[in-house]
Amino acid sequence: MPAPEQDRVLLGQFGAAHGIRGEIKVNAYTEEPLGIADYGPFTLDDGRVVEITGVRIQGENVIARVKGIGDRNAAETLRNRKLFVDRSALPPLDEEDDFYHADLVGLSLELADGSAYGKIVSVQNFGAGDLIEVEPSEGARSFYLPFTRAIVPTVDIKAGRAVVVPPPETEARPEDGESEDEA
Repeated sequence: MPAPEQDRVLLGQFGAAHGIRGEIKVNAYTEEPLGIADYGPFTLDDGRVVEITGVRIQGENVIARVKGIGDRNAAETLRNRKLFVDRSALPPLDEEDDFYHADLVGLSLELADGSAYGKIVSVQNFGAGDLIEVEPSEGARSFYLPFTRAIVPTVDIKAGRAVVVPPPETEARPEDGESEDEA
């Protein structure tokens, strides 16, 4: 039986097949990219269970071998699949202010004065650093903020909250098609 959603942690995502022998690129969210092979077996977002049997670096890519995947067509069936592990498979955190990205999802966001700002609905990394997706309190469209100490100076997992200092460029602007007077 699969672990409940809150007991699973996202550790990576498969990319494109690499070559003809079943290797596949993987975007590892582990501290050390090659360390992703130390976890698992992984449960994919479609319910399949896979085991990474080896990884290597080629250029800027992490290339993985997956048990039972022996050709390019089989590797393509894994493309864009997310790799989850049970939280119990992860090492305990050493520091009080250490946490997994999965722990951030659902946290309430407050401004420094304690007023509600929204909540974190996802953590993404498109290649230029971690971003938190914010769902604003007033129900507007979600948006991304850099997940840096300057923008998110306080994270309190136990209290279920984080303090955010939004950069000036995120101040409210009129929606597309609205004039300044309507906003």
